[in-house]
Amino acid sequence: MNQIAELLQPANIVLDLEATTKARLFEAVGGLFAASAGLDASAIEKSLAAREKLGSTGLGQGIAIPHGRIKGLKEARGAFVRLKEPVPFDAPDGKPVAQVFVLLVPEQATDLHLQLLSELAQMFSERAFRDKLAGATGPADLVELFRQWEPSA
Repeated sequence: MNQIAELLQPANIVLDLEATTKARLFEAVGGLFAASAGLDASAIEKSLAAREKLGSTGLGQGIAIPHGRIKGLKEARGAFVRLKEPVPFDAPDGKPVAQVFVLLVPEQATDLHLQLLSELAQMFSERAFRDKLAGATGPADLVELFRQWEPSA
């Protein structure tokens, strides 16, 4: 199983989220991690927003990978959100974002952080994978898609 599948739980998957801005998305994700893992929602929102100020985490093709370092976090955590309507994200191709993978890592997790981001970028660079995510009907389906993914040779 790939590293991403190991850190994605069905409780951290939201389909058809109604968020009209990045800020609303980050607010919803903060609440999601607060509910599923007891993390500080406000700290998550601030970390994601601070990282976004350094440059957009939008990859293009309707995908974004907002990520942040969280003080006191013991291990990396992930969430997948499919938005009901795409939101502007300042992606390189100018397209709004509808599929979002949020990655939270411990404050000191430099190598792991980069490995996870690299694996996510590989996943989302595959059109077939993006299409499957867009068509998935529930959290269990999405978890399975992430579990089945393998890097191209």
